[in-house]
Amino acid sequence: MSQDKLIKLVSKGDSKGVGKGDVYYVRYNNKNKKDPSKKLSLKKYNKKLRKHVDYTQKK
Repeated sequence: MSQDKLIKLVSKGDSKGVGKGDVYYVRYNNKNKKDPSKKLSLKKYNKKLRKHVDYTQKK
């Protein structure tokens, strides 16, 4: 577990900006990351929008 770390994922929101800034915290193992220069991007459920949207890694 020492190599796992917590990553903050932030929502982009929809086209009008609703749901922007919603946050998920995800545990992520760096060994599995293919390209370290790219930010992690996942689709997660946004409670404010009530649908799945893209969340990107924030440093």
